[in-house]
Amino acid sequence: MSDRYGSDVLSTDWRAPKRGRAVDAVADLGTVVEEVTTDWCGEIVAVDRDLHTLTLEDRRGRRRTFPLGPGFLLEGRPVILSAPVRHAAPAKPTRTASGSVAVHGARAKVARASRIFVEGRHDAELVEKVWGDDLRLEGVVVEYLGGIDDLAGHLRDFGPGPQRRVGVLVDHLVTGSKESRIAQEVARSPVGRHVLVVGHPFVDVWQAIKPDRIGLAAWPDVPRSVEWKVGICRHLGWPHADQADIARAWQHLLSRVGSYDDLEPALLGRVEELIDFVTTE
Repeated sequence: MSDRYGSDVLSTDWRAPKRGRAVDAVADLGTVVEEVTTDWCGEIVAVDRDLHTLTLEDRRGRRRTFPLGPGFLLEGRPVILSAPVRHAAPAKPTRTASGSVAVHGARAKVARASRIFVEGRHDAELVEKVWGDDLRLEGVVVEYLGGIDDLAGHLRDFGPGPQRRVGVLVDHLVTGSKESRIAQEVARSPVGRHVLVVGHPFVDVWQAIKPDRIGLAAWPDVPRSVEWKVGICRHLGWPHADQADIARAWQHLLSRVGSYDDLEPALLGRVEELIDFVTTE
């Protein structure tokens, strides 16, 4: 190359102006850097390990997110930015993420015959993070349900009964939906009294996380022509080129959930209802 980026790609970062070899630097909060491909200059106000990104805020208060790594200038010199070192883990909590009193060192009960099926991998991971400790103490096993269309087959294989109750958490259970129709069919079936199907009203379980946990006043509207998760990542300036990017975005969201207080009541109530149903003797 003979343009502003220089021609010696081995001696300097190819995205930076030729001002010497790029050196490693830590993306500490408060540091002012310039992103060379956009000339965006601002203070580092957030760094996310899961997404491998940093957020800059310029002097007008505008913010923009960029990938960590090369392509930045610090005091006029090219640098390769990395995330700060993690702090030591905090002391053991006195309560579980669901708000129950934590019982440290307690052994999980032998698994009950009853089960909870959760539609969607992200939904199951969220339930595990917030209610996992409680479910293990109660001996309740959570099983991943790939989709509501698989429910009938799962119930046939499981064989619900008085001592083998099944609670089911599904996405987008609203009036007139396919999910609602299938739930009604299960309720009318011979095993209906031993199965409880509940759901949240969100387009995706991501919306069950309070939006202010990632700095939003509300979850943005995504056009029907755009896959919802992709639209959210695009709105936030997060990478979204493939499924790996979406997975990293979800892990970032999940990391913002520390307890039940980070979730919307519309999900909290449904999960607690399922736990009560499958643990009632």
